[in-house]
Amino acid sequence: QTIGVTFEAAARQPVDHIIRTVGRVEVDERLLSRVTIKLEGWVEKLFVNFTGEYVKKGQVLFTLYSPELVATQEEYLIALSSSRTLGKSEFPEVARGAQALLASSRRRLLLWDIEPWHIRDLEQTGEVLLTLPIHAPQSGTVINKTAVVGLHTKPGDKLYTIADLSRIWIIGDIYEYEMPLVEIGQSATVTLSYVPDMKLQARITFIHPTIDPQTRTGKVRFELDNQGERLKPGMYANLELKIPLGVRLVVPRNAVLESGERQIIFIHHGGGRLEWREAKIGQRSGDWLEVLE
Repeated sequence: QTIGVTFEAAARQPVDHIIRTVGRVEVDERLLSRVTIKLEGWVEKLFVNFTGEYVKKGQVLFTLYSPELVATQEEYLIALSSSRTLGKSEFPEVARGAQALLASSRRRLLLWDIEPWHIRDLEQTGEVLLTLPIHAPQSGTVINKTAVVGLHTKPGDKLYTIADLSRIWIIGDIYEYEMPLVEIGQSATVTLSYVPDMKLQARITFIHPTIDPQTRTGKVRFELDNQGERLKPGMYANLELKIPLGVRLVVPRNAVLESGERQIIFIHHGGGRLEWREAKIGQRSGDWLEVLE
């Protein structure tokens, strides 16, 4: 009593295991688009000209001048005229040849991602487009841009990267000894150290199959809605997983003496009589330790 020894009954009670870690905010890869072209040309005019601008799906990003595209349109108009003239020929081979030439020219335009309505306008007006408008494939924020007026582009060049930030990922690192407790579908509370009153809920959607050999951690992907785009890619966020372990027999953490090789608990028999016993410890949860034996 003089040194402040206290006694408490071991009890069976619901136990939660808390995992706290830090995660990095990243773009949802499924909501990411890169704008490339499939033909050679020059950027004629920019309509979206700075990184960070928000664009809508179908919005014109820039116009492209391509001599190859102009020549193909002219070939298409010639094939269209021939098809209309020779399509009524009494010789089937001539009619089929004219239709095949028209289909080949149209297929080439479609393979260059020319919109069908552009082709319909070409058929109706007969006017060749000197520049081709390139449209945004999705709505989102421009996070990377290399397009400038006069830029010579080749097939495959990445001119814009557009990300929809309305839903984002947070990649957290979990120690390997805690990985058995982590499952897909579990929810976590997300907080930011510099916005203490903001709490968001994220859900585990993927657990990486490997462990980092240096840090002995595994990466876990959390997903959540990002209303108002408050979370920015590159930010760090605090993650807290509360995992219910069910009803367990527990004692206070301070009741267990750990010598490294064994754990000892003192049993109080009353009247100042104590008995020490070796204990087998299970899960650790905050101020509680599970006793298995």
